[in-house]
Amino acid sequence: MSNSSFNRRQFLARTGKAAAVPLLASISNTVLGANDRISIGIIGCGSRGRNAHMEQIHRFSEEQNVAITAVCDVWRQHREQAADMVKEWYDLTPFQCENYQEILARDDIDAVSIASPDHHHCAHLTAAANAKKDAYCEKPLAMNMRELNKAVDAVKRNKTVVQIGTQLRSWPSFTGCKKVVQEGKLGQIIKCMQVRNSYRPYWHQYAKPVEEKDANWKTFLGNARPRPFDPDRFSAWYGYRDYSTGAIGGFMSHFIDLVHYITGAKFPLTAVTMGGIYRWKDQRTCPDSVHTLLDYGDFMVSYCTVFGNNAGNTMRFLGTKGDLDTTDWRNPVMSGESVEDPDRIKGTSPVPEVSRPQHMEDWLQCLRTRNKPNADIDAGYQHAVAVLLSDMAMTHQRMMKFDPAARRIRRV
Repeated sequence: MSNSSFNRRQFLARTGKAAAVPLLASISNTVLGANDRISIGIIGCGSRGRNAHMEQIHRFSEEQNVAITAVCDVWRQHREQAADMVKEWYDLTPFQCENYQEILARDDIDAVSIASPDHHHCAHLTAAANAKKDAYCEKPLAMNMRELNKAVDAVKRNKTVVQIGTQLRSWPSFTGCKKVVQEGKLGQIIKCMQVRNSYRPYWHQYAKPVEEKDANWKTFLGNARPRPFDPDRFSAWYGYRDYSTGAIGGFMSHFIDLVHYITGAKFPLTAVTMGGIYRWKDQRTCPDSVHTLLDYGDFMVSYCTVFGNNAGNTMRFLGTKGDLDTTDWRNPVMSGESVEDPDRIKGTSPVPEVSRPQHMEDWLQCLRTRNKPNADIDAGYQHAVAVLLSDMAMTHQRMMKFDPAARRIRRV
C-alpha cells in the first residue's frame, strides 16, 4: 500500500464518518493533492469487467476522485481493450499483466475490482485482503465452503472494505420492498419464489474463437483440474461446472441475496435441488434446468430456471397480509387480493422507492469513509452459503443442511 493510502486510511479511521468526507476534501486540496486520488486495479477484463465494473468506476471517477491505473486479464485482447479504455478516460497508460498477483504487489494500487471467472473469486479476494487492498468482487462469491470461509476470514482479519456484486440490493425499488416488509405490511413472509426462464443458456453468447497464443491457459485454470487448452472452456466458462455452478450461481445468487436483504433472513437451514441437461446437450456441463427449494425455518424459498423455453419470469414474496410482486424489478407492486384476512393489504399499489447510492458508487464512497458497503462480506457469505447448499443438494441428490457454528454443509 502506498504511503499516501496508508496516511489517508489512518486519518479516516481516526476522524470517523461525520468528519472524514469534508475534512478529506480540504486536505486533498491543500496537502495531499493528486496523491489523494484512489488508484484501482481491474482483475478480469471480460465483458463484465469492462462493461460493468470499469464503466461504473469511470462514471464516478471525478466525483469520488478515483482512477483505474492497472488492468489484468489472461486473454490478451480483453486486457488490451481495457487498457485502451483507461488511456481514453484518464490520459494515462495503465500497468498491464496476466497474473493478478502482479497488481496486488504494487504499492501504487489502493483497491481492486474482481470480475474474474467464478472459480477464482475466493482466491483473488483472499489474496487482495491479505495484500491490504479493498475490493469489489463479483458474485457468486464461492465455489466451495473451504475457500469461502478462508476469504471471509481474510477480509475480516485485514479490515478491508469489500462490496459483493449483488447490485440489486442497491436498487431504490428493492430497498422500497425491504422497507415495506420490515414495516410488517405483508405480515409474516411465508414463501419467496422466482422463476427465471430463457430459450438459450446465457453462456452460449460468450463462446468465441480463441488462439492459444493469446490465452494464458494455465493461469485461467488456477486450481481447477489440468487439461489441454480448450477455446470453448476458455471463452464460455460459464457453462462448465469446473468454473461455474450455472444458473444457481449466476441467477439465483441475485435472487437469494434479495431474499436476505428484503426479509432480514441470513442462512437457509436445508435445501433440496433437482437439475439436469434436458435441452442443450452439448459439451458443456452446467445444467440447463434446475429447481431448488430452501427452508429458512419461518418461510420457504423456491427458485427455478429452464433454458429451452422462454416461458416468462416471475418473482414474488408471499405474506399473510398480501403479495409483493417484484417480477418487474423497477416497478414492484403489493396487493391483498390473494388473501382473505381482514387485516390484508387493501387494493393494489406500487411500492415507493427508497433512494440509495448506486452499487459501485456506494463502494467508492466507503473506500473513504471505511463504512460497510450495502453488500458487505457478511451479505456475500450469506448468499454464497445458500448457493452452495442448493448446488450440493443437486450434486449429492440429497437434502443438505448448513451448520452455521461449524461453517459446514452436511447431508441430512
